[in-house]
Amino acid sequence: MTKLDEGVGYVDEIKKSEIKKPLKNRPKVKKNARIEWKKSFKKNWELYLLLTPVILYFLVFHYFPLYGLQIAFKDFIATKGITGSPWVGFKHFERFFDSYYFWRLIKNTVGIGLFTLLVSFPVPIILALMLNEVKSLRYKKFVQTVIYAPHFLSTVVVVGMLLLFLKSDGLVNQVIMLFGGNSIDFITEPGWFKTLFVFSDVWQTMGWSSIIYIAALAAVDPAQHEAAMIDGASKFQRIIHINIPAIMPTIVILFILNAGSVMAVGFEKVYLMQNDLNMSTSDVISTFVYRSGILEAQYSFSAAVGLFNSLINFIMLIMVNQIAKKVNETSLW
Repeated sequence: MTKLDEGVGYVDEIKKSEIKKPLKNRPKVKKNARIEWKKSFKKNWELYLLLTPVILYFLVFHYFPLYGLQIAFKDFIATKGITGSPWVGFKHFERFFDSYYFWRLIKNTVGIGLFTLLVSFPVPIILALMLNEVKSLRYKKFVQTVIYAPHFLSTVVVVGMLLLFLKSDGLVNQVIMLFGGNSIDFITEPGWFKTLFVFSDVWQTMGWSSIIYIAALAAVDPAQHEAAMIDGASKFQRIIHINIPAIMPTIVILFILNAGSVMAVGFEKVYLMQNDLNMSTSDVISTFVYRSGILEAQYSFSAAVGLFNSLINFIMLIMVNQIAKKVNETSLW
């Protein structure tokens, strides 16, 4: 055997030993990881203890109830329980898809959800950019206090204010008639429902939603603004080219989260603003589930409708996340 052959054999032996070595040491790697986790737990047990209530909350109220989703595929009979009720497959889904209300519910739910996303999402960003440019600290704190306050009002109070101000003899109609106009029935007119719902939501949430953007703007390096000012950049140009790119990852993440809940139109506010006259534009999936499930005791049917709504939200979340990942390289996962 030549020296070359000996070298080749030696290299082959090294390769084989390298291949075999990780396989032999694999249990040791697992043991080491377990030991490291135990050390980390002992070192930071207080933090794990603080996480326990949050984990329990999600387990009890978000994961354990998933067991009951199977009634969407069954004819639920209370006396037989969930496991004893007979399987019916996609019967309740087909019934919902073939129902008279299906397209009206989809149209209203998607319409309100997209309208809310398009209007209420950019407003906190614009508000945060404007507040960031305010130099007077006292005035800035005053404005923040005023715009944060509506967030702490309950939905019942907000809807009560709408009904009080916008009724036929309310303050708004009195002002309209004072200038020679005719009284408008905002509450019962179907065409006004989406506008009232969305803009009252913007008024209530824009201040609180702007906090996270204000915090992101606080992390912008002042040296960038100083350099831009030396180069002759205006205030508007600095907002466009420095502030907005700095908070863009935050904007993308929050947009993904909001887009994933387009179909999850809030039940409480819709239900409180809903009446027989505006039902054609105010009836959404959540109110339909309430009527069919709670009032009419059609538990399996309402579970199927609710599951369909959740699946649409989940699909939209995945799609928007993938698009954001490709376009901006920022995503939830």
